[in-house]
Amino acid sequence: MKSETWIFAICAIFFVLVSPAYWLITEDWTGVTVLTMTALLAIMVTIYLGFHATKMEPRPEDRKDGEIADGAGELGFFPPYSWWPLWCGLTFATCTYAVAVGAWWLFILGVGLGAVALCGWIFEYYRGIHAH
Repeated sequence: MKSETWIFAICAIFFVLVSPAYWLITEDWTGVTVLTMTALLAIMVTIYLGFHATKMEPRPEDRKDGEIADGAGELGFFPPYSWWPLWCGLTFATCTYAVAVGAWWLFILGVGLGAVALCGWIFEYYRGIHAH
């Protein structure tokens, strides 16, 4: 994780340097605020990754003598296809549209359908062909 720490550290340094330069060039508070928050986010991720990089065993890609074969084996659980994220996204879009146009009945319908879609997404591995 040391390489990821360095990537975020370089991004953090860049945004820390660009924020005051942007203010001097444009005097725009919105852009300065966004760049400052981006710098703080990059600093936060850098600290988190740096802390965990010192506490964990080095990965094969972090070691100088690491080989490709050292990274072989199971990497984790990768779920198969799922339609539930689509339905969750559509119900969220419906709720957002309903708030934008002021149709509260549509918002309530979207929340109800969203609850069904979210339950389907959460429990999709408990029934059907992908059940464990």
